[in-house]
Amino acid sequence: MDHLDTRQLQQLDADHHLHPFNDNAALAKKGTRILTRGEGCYVWDADGNKLLDAFAGLWCVNVGYGRKELGRVAAKQMDQLAYYNSFFSCTTEPTIMLSAKLAELTPYDLNHVFYSNSGSEANDTILRMVRHFWAVQDQPGKSIFIGRNNGYHGSTVAGASLGGMKGMHKQGGLPIPDIVHIDPPFWFADGGDMGEEEYGRVCAKRLEDKILELGPDRVAAFIGEPIMGAIGVWIPPANYWREIEKICRKYDVLLVADEVICGFGRTGEWFASQYYDFRPDIMTLAKGITSGYIPLGAVMFNDRVAKVLAEQGGELAHGYTYSGHPVCAAVALENIRILQDEKIVETCKNDTGPYLASRWAELGAHPLVGQARIAGMVGALELVPNKPERRYFDDRGKVGVLCRDIALRNGLILRATYDSMLLSPPLVISRAQVDELFEKAWKSLNETARELGMGSVGS
Repeated sequence: MDHLDTRQLQQLDADHHLHPFNDNAALAKKGTRILTRGEGCYVWDADGNKLLDAFAGLWCVNVGYGRKELGRVAAKQMDQLAYYNSFFSCTTEPTIMLSAKLAELTPYDLNHVFYSNSGSEANDTILRMVRHFWAVQDQPGKSIFIGRNNGYHGSTVAGASLGGMKGMHKQGGLPIPDIVHIDPPFWFADGGDMGEEEYGRVCAKRLEDKILELGPDRVAAFIGEPIMGAIGVWIPPANYWREIEKICRKYDVLLVADEVICGFGRTGEWFASQYYDFRPDIMTLAKGITSGYIPLGAVMFNDRVAKVLAEQGGELAHGYTYSGHPVCAAVALENIRILQDEKIVETCKNDTGPYLASRWAELGAHPLVGQARIAGMVGALELVPNKPERRYFDDRGKVGVLCRDIALRNGLILRATYDSMLLSPPLVISRAQVDELFEKAWKSLNETARELGMGSVGS
């Protein structure tokens, strides 16, 4: 293939590629950013710019870029057996070994796995399997899922319905029937003067009120992200999930933890259910399971749910061509080995995570930042027009995009959701790179403030 320059590549992209979550007409005029290589916590674009990726691709490059071990394992498995399906009473050795490893690694009695290609498909699977679980126990009416407004569980029809993003619901006539939503915990927006414990109980009670409104005999499951990522890293009170679990147990409602973002060390624990000390019946996995090197999603079921599905459910009329793909399974096993052997999760919990939290808190002192929130290695800066007032900019989202673009010019990748600047770096980030992140973020906040006529402050 002839080498094409950046502009030629951008034109081909505009002509033939529809990008997810983009205004494609506007993007075609602007031109895409083309990434060409990555190493550790850095990526380079086609114009040679080096960028500190403080978002780990899309919450997923946990072990960092350029891990040649993952490529070697993929190539070896491709040479030996590139593909076989999990239909027709078949499977492959890497799929078996990964299933055993996930049962060992995930907490409590989450001992059974069903494979998909993504977190979105995993949540589609959960919707079907949970309804099937109740139906084969002569409770077909127990079919309602409760999610949360502004929650995100993927962009497929079922995933987007389970999520509570109103903008997504406008496309395609969503949500589908028997999916309802309650308000989530986000102290900055609606916590008022409540303390953390009180606010956690108030937010959890929204679930109980909705169950009673609908009828416990109608509610199948509650699904939530332990930390709500896509909407802006909304971190719940420490007691929230324990209260949610109590309510689910009281009314025999299955508890689903969507750990697509939080799983595999993001919070400093292997899974956020351990971080918040609650026990899900079902868990969604993706992203960090392979560090994004190859597509893979999974659903973990506890012993109770799996026993019913296996013994009472008959034929499991659900699956994908690539469920349990041997190359994906081999890469996931090697990715988990790296996380374990290099003690990446432990380092995140005990060293680099607390250091990142301390430096992130320093950014909270900037006049443009109304709140700096963080849990492990996932966080956000809430940009505000007036620090003491805890309110949003009038033209919500404009300042976030401005700050994001300024950060890019300064060699730093942060995601903007509305006016929240989101953080989710590779778990292998070093203290020196945390310092670099802080300096570039502070500089970007200053330049954003100047653009808004708010002045700037020294670091």
